[in-house]
Parts: sequence; structure tokens; C-alpha cells
Amino acid sequence: MAQTTNPRIARALISVSDKTGLVDFARALAARGVQILSTGGSAKALRDAGVPVTEVAEHTGFPEMLDGRVKTLHPKIHGGILGIRGNAEHEAAMAEHGIPAIDLVVVNLYPFEATVAKGADFDTCIENIDIGGPSMIRAAAKNHAAVTVVVDPADYDRVLTEIAAHDGATTAEFRRELAHKAFARTGAYDAAIATWFAGARGETFPESLFLVGRRAEVLRYGENPHQQAAFYTDGKARPGVATARQMQGKELSYNNLNDTDAAFELVAEFAEPAVAIIKHANPCGVASGADLIETYRLALRCDPVSAFGGIVALNRPLTGALAEEIAKIFTEVVIAPDADEAALSVFAAKKNLRLLLTGGMPDPAAAGWFAKTLSGGILMQSRDNGRISPADVKVVTKRAPTEREMRDLLFAFTVGKHVKSNAIVYVKDGVTVGIGAGQMSRVDSSRIAARKAEDASREAGLPESLAKGSVVASDAFFPFADGLLAAAEAGATAVIQPGGSIRDAEVIAAADAANLAMVFTGMRHFRH
Repeated sequence: MAQTTNPRIARALISVSDKTGLVDFARALAARGVQILSTGGSAKALRDAGVPVTEVAEHTGFPEMLDGRVKTLHPKIHGGILGIRGNAEHEAAMAEHGIPAIDLVVVNLYPFEATVAKGADFDTCIENIDIGGPSMIRAAAKNHAAVTVVVDPADYDRVLTEIAAHDGATTAEFRRELAHKAFARTGAYDAAIATWFAGARGETFPESLFLVGRRAEVLRYGENPHQQAAFYTDGKARPGVATARQMQGKELSYNNLNDTDAAFELVAEFAEPAVAIIKHANPCGVASGADLIETYRLALRCDPVSAFGGIVALNRPLTGALAEEIAKIFTEVVIAPDADEAALSVFAAKKNLRLLLTGGMPDPAAAGWFAKTLSGGILMQSRDNGRISPADVKVVTKRAPTEREMRDLLFAFTVGKHVKSNAIVYVKDGVTVGIGAGQMSRVDSSRIAARKAEDASREAGLPESLAKGSVVASDAFFPFADGLLAAAEAGATAVIQPGGSIRDAEVIAAADAANLAMVFTGMRHFRH
């Protein structure tokens, strides 16, 4: 038999861990004549505030026991939630056993996720797994035809508005919406427990994978206007686009978010002040130096054409003087850990420019995971947090790099890690001077990067290519000597690459013949 349409709320069960707004909400319910059942700390908080409340133990006639593990797991609670209104058999059973209907269930769960985030020990985490809470939430959500379930204090005012508008009742659509939210909450809660358990057992790739996110924003569209898109956050505290404050500008698009994340992760690689300019998730200029204004100019010099409409990322606070320099060309997004008032004032005149402030920098060496969907599946891998120091490289040519060349080689290899494969990066004095990205052939990437250096030189009015005297990095080994020779022809003097090709000897011989210094890292940085 169908449930009664929009039953009035006569009885509410409240059992919450997060007591934000609890007293005011319960007081408003009581003022409408709603009987309130509650447990433990929730009941005490209400009683102390003068809100009439009946303890669940008094309601069921059965005391809380086992250190509070058993209090709401009782037929008088679950029968009151699950009983179908208007069903004669259910109503007869409820009457026979003295089970009054419960019309509103207000429950939020033990803070399991927060407990794990604090680094609590195994036993403490186990004790913060809620049992009764999810059971009541799921029961109320299942019976949402008659029962209103609330799992988020942010919905308290909405509930009060709803019942005020409908003579103490809630509408079916409203109950359905809250039921959906309730199942999403218990699903995310169980996923967090299962994921933590896998880690506690040392499972890198558990049999079942749970990806949980909270929708931050529905986007206008995806990569293209005919695609739908939304942005979800995972609750992690890693500084970046998910945690940033947007200080100004129109809403971020799918491509803005993707490119801004790429830019900020790149600039975070450097301990020294650095600037990265990104277009379509590839760097078109990266530089490091003490003077951020000059550093920005040098990063822009690498490819000023591609930088138009790009993303600028800084690993130092944005100043007014630098903001004035950035504002000279059209820029989609600027992301930085902070900004001074002068910078905010400069950008205020650029209504379409988005400014994101993160409050800090992400740790490039931190562990993490990357997921990519395939048709019928998901690929999972750890973040590429591999890093190379001078002690990690092996000199394989007759000539070893100079100290300056070694600094630039490591800089170039770090930038190359963030360039789509096949990736070639020319660097001179801590500044990229040519970047070749995303080509099917490595020699094509070498030639494109060399041409970019020539174009940038002409744009800057220089007499010769910026690649002259530079170093070059390759994200993977040179399968043939042609890519390396293209770099030598462009003017590079030193090379860094992973090594590992069956033709390494041929490539090394070509480097020696060209008087190049070359080092192997033993680490590849493909980025697809």
C-alpha cells in the first residue's frame, strides 16, 4: 500500500556528532510541537539548552550498553523509521509492539575521516567507525516516502522553511533529495573506511577501488561546448586549484582548471623563486631567478605567442609591480600562494582575469595517486614525484658537464617532467629557451624546440638563437642519434636523458663526436 502523502512531522530522532546549529534547530522543532528523541551527547546538549528531549533509552526501555556501541539498534527505533505508513499490516505490528512512528531522522556520523587525517592509531580509527548512525540514515532514506532524513547541518534551515511552508510536513521531492544526499554520505563514509583499511593492510591496489569526491562546481561545459563537465574535490589539503580562493574574474572552465593545475604543480618543483607559463597543459616558458619581474619576462620570452591567453603560476607571492607586468598581455588565470594589496588593485581592472590564491605550495615529493578512465575501466598509478639530484646522474661522455651546465640540465629535466611526451626542453641560465611537446617522433620535438628558440630570439631582437650555449633535456631516451644531433645543431652543449636504449652506445658516440657532455638519469618522465 502507498505511503501517506506528505505526513506531518510529529516525532524526530536526533543523534549527531557535529552539533553545529543543533540547539536552534531542535528548539524550532520543539516549538512546533515535535517530540524529540535523542542519545548521549546530543540529548545532553539539548537538555542543557532547555529543549525538551526524551532519551532513546527511555523510549526503548533498553539502556545504552557496550560503551555506547549499542543504543539505537533496537526494533522500537528501526521499526518507527521503517514502518510503511498506510500499510495495515505494518501499522498493526507497530501498534501491537508499541512502536510509534519516527518522521524525522537527524544524524551525522562519527568523524572517521577526520580521525584518520589526524594520524590516529589503528584502534582509535576503529572506534570512530559509526554503526548505528549509518543504519538509521539508510533506514530513513529507504523509507523517504514518509521519513525526512538530514545528514548535514547546512540543511537545518531548509527543513524548517519546508515544514513552515507545508503545515509541519515536507514534500515528497524534498524528502527524495535528502534521501539521495543521505545515501551519498553513507556511501562516501564506507568508501573512506574501505580505503583506509586497504592502506592499513599494506594493499597498494585493493581488489575494489573507491573514488569519492564532493562536487565543487558544475562547469559551463567540458573541453568543448558540446561536453558536460563538473569539478569535484577529494577533501585532501594539498594546496592548488581545489583549495584556492578565487579573488576575482569569471568562473573557471574545465580547461582553465586543468591548465592551472598543471602550471602550479610545475612551479612547485622549484625551491628558488620561479614562474611558469602554461598553455593547453604544456609549459611555453619557465624561469627561475631572484627578481620575479625579470624572471617572468624571461619565461615569457621563451614563447610569447603561445603565452597569449595562457596561465601564469608563481611559487612566491604576487606583487603589484609583477601584476602590472603580467597585465600587459591577455592572461586567463594567475595562481600564486598569496598577493599584496597592490596586486589585487592592479588586477581589479582586468575583470576577466582570474586570480587564485592558494595560501601555500604543494610538496612535489609527496605521494599521491592519479586516475584515468578508459572504456570499461580505470587506470591507476602513483603521482610522478620522482626527482633527480647531481648525485643521481651518470656522466657517459668523455666531457663532463660544467657546474653551470649541470644546474641547467637538472632544471631542464624537471621542466621536461611536466611537458607532454615526446618532450624536449632547451634551457640556458635557469630559463627555458625552447620547448618541443607532444610529438610522435622525438626528433620532431627536438626540431620544434629549436625552431621555437629561433622564433623567440627574433622576437627579442637577438642576433642568434637562444639555443646557442643551452643544454637540452629529453623526458625519455633518444632511440636514435638524430634527435640529439638536432639539439647539437641548434647549439646545445650538454644533454640529460634517462638512457636505456639499445642504441645508447651509438648516441653516446654521436655526443662525443659533437663534444657534447651527456648524463643519464635512469629515470623516465613520460607524460601522456
